Order: sequence, then C-alpha cells, then structure tokens
Amino acid sequence: MTKDQKVQLVEDLSQKLAACDYFYIVNSATMTVDEVNTFRKACFAKGIEYQVVKNTLIAKALDKLDTEIDYAELKEGALKGMSGILFSPESGAAPAKVLKDFQAGMPKDRKIPALKAASIDGGLYVGGEHLEALTSVKSKAELIGDILGLLQSPAKNVVSALQSSGQTLSGLLKTLEEKGE
Repeated sequence: MTKDQKVQLVEDLSQKLAACDYFYIVNSATMTVDEVNTFRKACFAKGIEYQVVKNTLIAKALDKLDTEIDYAELKEGALKGMSGILFSPESGAAPAKVLKDFQAGMPKDRKIPALKAASIDGGLYVGGEHLEALTSVKSKAELIGDILGLLQSPAKNVVSALQSSGQTLSGLLKTLEEKGE
C-alpha cells in the first residue's frame, strides 16, 4: 500500500468514525478465511460494516477526530495484534449481539472474534469483559421511547382514575336519588 493510499484510508476511516456513534474494535487474528467470510455475512445482515485495518492507521484516524473524547486508553489497550472495526450506524448493541452470537457458534476454546474495545456514544469500553453488558445497551431512540412511555404512564393513570371515580360517583348519585324517591 502506497503512502497516498494510506493517507486516503486514514481520511476515509476518520470520516466513518466521526459519522458513526458506535464502533467496536475486535481481534480476529486466528480466524480462518471461511470464518471471516461467515462473520462478514452476519455483520452485513444486521447492517454492520466490518473492516480490517492496521492498528497504526486506526490510531491516526482516531487522532484526526475533532472530539473531546480521549482515545489514549483505547489506543494503548486495544490496538495490539490484528484488528478489525465494526461500524454500526443504528445501534450500539447490534455489533455486540453479532459478536456474542458468532462466538456461541465457535468451539469453547475459540472465542473469536474477541472484543478489544468499543465506543458507544462517546463512552469507551476497553476489554472483552464488557461484551455481555454491551449486548443490552439501548440506542438513543429506544431510551427516548422508554422515557416517553414512563412520562405518559402517570397521566394515563390519572385519567383512568378520574374516569372510574366519575363512574362510581355517578352510580352513587343515582342510588341516592332512587332511595330519595
């Protein structure tokens, strides 16, 4: 790869990283070609892009990002050995679920591809021990939906209580009126 190609790759990668709120870095060093192809297909089916990139190019792309996030821990802890990046434009949990499902189909002694690090809405998770927690991360849209549901719930309860007590009060008044006649 020529220097110009590397510069272009770093530029493209930094644009993808800037545009994507969710990305994962994985270790796929011991995967066979068939396993990599199967993994790529699983990612593609979920709308996730998988790209293998040299660690130095990933580090340069992270350095080019105009963000307040400090990627030093990620660069020191995750950018060793062979690395691939998973880009997820929609959900922070989708790549974790694909990784977990793919690992479940592998022999117990081969948990590959292994999670090295993840960036979810600016939060950094370095290390494979975070995979289980990352599978349950909700997207911003899901969280907003949950909050709106919680906010609507008390209002629905008040309206329901008023309607039922109004019916009870109306029934009581009818009974009293009938007794009074």
